[in-house]
Amino acid sequence: MRPPAFWNDKAGRSSGAVTRALLSPLGWAYAAAGAARIARTTPLKADVPVICVGNLTLGGTGKTPVSATLLAMLQDMGANPFALSRGWGGRLKGPVRVDACQHSADDVGDEPLLLARAAPAIISADRPAGAQLAANEGAGIIVMDDGHQNPTLHKDFSFVVVDGETGWGPGTIFPAGPLREPVSAGLARADAVIVMMGDSETLPDLARLKLDTLEKPVFRAWLAPSAPVPEGRLLAFAGIGRPQKFFDGLKAAGGDIADAIQFPDHHRFSASDLKRLADLADSWDARLVTTEKDYVRLPADLREQVSSYPVQAVFADEARIRDCLAQITAKAGTS
Repeated sequence: MRPPAFWNDKAGRSSGAVTRALLSPLGWAYAAAGAARIARTTPLKADVPVICVGNLTLGGTGKTPVSATLLAMLQDMGANPFALSRGWGGRLKGPVRVDACQHSADDVGDEPLLLARAAPAIISADRPAGAQLAANEGAGIIVMDDGHQNPTLHKDFSFVVVDGETGWGPGTIFPAGPLREPVSAGLARADAVIVMMGDSETLPDLARLKLDTLEKPVFRAWLAPSAPVPEGRLLAFAGIGRPQKFFDGLKAAGGDIADAIQFPDHHRFSASDLKRLADLADSWDARLVTTEKDYVRLPADLREQVSSYPVQAVFADEARIRDCLAQITAKAGTS
C-alpha cells in the first residue's frame, strides 16, 4: 500500500486531523487486539538466542539493511548467525531455508533474498518453527527481521528501528496513522533503539521521538551506498516503504535523476510496468535504476534493462553496537 498523506500530516491541517479523528476508534481497537494477543501468548524460547530487529510503524524504516549489517557483524564475531523472516509477499509459508538459486521473490519475498546474501536465511510464517529449523541447520544466533509485535517467539534482545525524519508520524495508530501500537508500549518491550538518519552529519531530535528520557541505548545509523552511482541520466523507480528516501539518497550521492516514479511497497512489477518505465527512460535519454529490494522482484528476463543501486546500514559508533552484540551473545551463552 502507499501511505496516505494524512499519516504524515504533523502540521494538523483540518482535513488530515478530521480523517485521523474519524479513524482513531479503529486504531484503538487495533491496538487493543494486539496488546491482548501479546498478553495471552506465552512465547517459545528457541534453542539459540534470538535478536529481533523490529519497528513500531508500518512502512520502511530500514530494518532489513540494519539486519544485514548486524548479521555481518555477528559473522565477524564467529557467532554463526542465521536470518529469520516471515517471508512477506512470498507464496511459501515455510519453514524453509532460502536458496537464491532456487527461490524467487514470488516464493519467499524480497527481503529474505537480500538477507540471504549476508547469512543463511529462513522464512517461516510460524516464527518458532522457523527458529527451530535455523537451530537444526546449525545457527548459533538468530537475527529476526521484523516481529516486534509477534509474541510467539521469545526475543533475547529487541532493537526498535525508527526513521529519524518521519518518526512516529502524527502519533496515531493504524488505520488512523502508521503506528502498529502505542509508542510507550512498543518502547517498553524494546532493549535498544536505532534511529535511522538521512546522513552521517544529522543528529536525531530525541525529544521529538520521545527518546530523550529513555533509559535504554539509542544508536544512530544511516544508509550509505555500497557501490558507485550509475553514470549518466537516471530514471529512478522504487516500490518500498519510503521511495522518496531512496530518491533523495541517490541524488545526494551524485545521481543525475531525470525523473522518479513511485510504486506501492512490495509492488509486483509486470512486463507492462517495465515497458512503461523503459519508454519514459527513453524519452529522458536515461537509464533505469532501482533499489536492491525492487530489483529482486523484477522478472528475471527484464533485469538486464535495470541497474540496481545497493545501500548498507552504517552505524555512527560501530564499536558501541559491536559491544552491544558481544554482550548479547555472552549473556545468551551463560543463560
